[in-house]
Amino acid sequence: MQSLKIYNSLSNKKEVFKPIKDGFVGMYVCGPTVYSNVHLGNVRTFMSFDMIYRYLLHLGYKVRYVRNITDAGHLTDDDAEDKISTKARLEKLEPMEIVQKYTIDFHNILQKFNNLPPSIEPTATGHIVEQIKAIETIIENGLAYEVNGSVYFDVIKYNKTENYGILSKRKIEDAIENTRALDGQSDKKNAQDFALWKKAGPEHIQRWDSPWGVGFPGWHLECTVMSSKYLGEEFDIHGGGMDLKFPHHECEIAQAQACNHVAPVKYWMHGNMLTMNGKKMSKSTGNNILPKEIFTGDNPNITKAYSASVARFFMMQAHYRSVLDFSNEAIMAAEKGFNRLMEALNLLNKLETSANSSFDVSKWKQQCYDALNDDFNTPILIANLFEAVKIINLIHDHKETLNEQDLDNFKQAIHAFVFDVIGLENTSISNDNSDKLNGVVEILIALRNQAREDKDWNLSDKIRDELIALGIQLEDGKEGTTFAIN
Repeated sequence: MQSLKIYNSLSNKKEVFKPIKDGFVGMYVCGPTVYSNVHLGNVRTFMSFDMIYRYLLHLGYKVRYVRNITDAGHLTDDDAEDKISTKARLEKLEPMEIVQKYTIDFHNILQKFNNLPPSIEPTATGHIVEQIKAIETIIENGLAYEVNGSVYFDVIKYNKTENYGILSKRKIEDAIENTRALDGQSDKKNAQDFALWKKAGPEHIQRWDSPWGVGFPGWHLECTVMSSKYLGEEFDIHGGGMDLKFPHHECEIAQAQACNHVAPVKYWMHGNMLTMNGKKMSKSTGNNILPKEIFTGDNPNITKAYSASVARFFMMQAHYRSVLDFSNEAIMAAEKGFNRLMEALNLLNKLETSANSSFDVSKWKQQCYDALNDDFNTPILIANLFEAVKIINLIHDHKETLNEQDLDNFKQAIHAFVFDVIGLENTSISNDNSDKLNGVVEILIALRNQAREDKDWNLSDKIRDELIALGIQLEDGKEGTTFAIN
């Protein structure tokens, strides 16, 4: 088996990956809070861990991948109440209607990007009983206290024997200085204590009975409970966005230590943020794009629509721990690279073999593995794939040769890296019905062009929109109209 190194946020260095149980990997990734359409930056995080999941499967590991849905209790000390209740009130809907609406959107978007579903996708509301039990255990262990129907984790007391800040490398003194006066602070023993259970006021929609009265759980607790339930008190990988390192993941560690007296996670992994046009994405300033707007082109920040695979290829061009900047120019360049790669893969099936090989497939293949084994370095992998594109074209032009066995090995390796690991889909037409489909679409393009000449914009838009609904994206350029299958 390949020797994989993972950058561990806990030690701030790359470490050789050795799972707790040989041949098995337990991986937990913090999922979405389903109160709005999934953000493109969050999509990047889930896509990164999808690639990691795919590579672990490719290496032959049996992986249990758990990714939660936060459908209640997303309350930090900066919030008056959890986000789902707030959105339910704004939209005049039941909280579970909000949850259902945006969970479906989340699943649809990730499916569009060709993300594999996790092994288990538990919800916070489905584990209220376990969360209450965990709080009772933490209280029994002397590290939580109840005040006026709310329960708080005692950070100062915990820090006397453990290290609150072990992941984020923050000093507890700094946390005290940076704490603002917020709702409920007067109930706490210490300013930096965080809520395990919050008393529900009469206006709060989501509420459950507990030993401390009617209330709802704090945000951090659900991940501790669900990860330990499905992966055990100690598991291999915990992932999420860089923004979750503090306080969310720091609090998870503290809660797990307080419950089970063991460090819960061996390797902590964090994906970096996605910016846009060199700035933080912001809905209020318009420097923002939703995933579905990439597919339709209906956003002022881009000049055309792009397939989901082009967007995925764009994401994979950056290392998951690097900041990635989205711009119209960047995704246009990614589309050109993606098309070059797909054209080469289509050409790969037409190559002729020779008696001897002039290209060392095994060496190239190991270079691809070396990239992925170096903390999942997809940019280097992609560079190696474009080296393969050159070789494919040279073989086609009879300037390089491969024997039958090497060509089969080459094909299998390229398909594994491109489709199984990176997770791209070949959106070009290459099946037996390609000529027929090409012909039909070309007829529709001609009809649309005629409609545009006749200034029949309704018919022109109707042809374009109905093709989009079928997953066929028209792209108008200087040399005419082309199409791609999404």
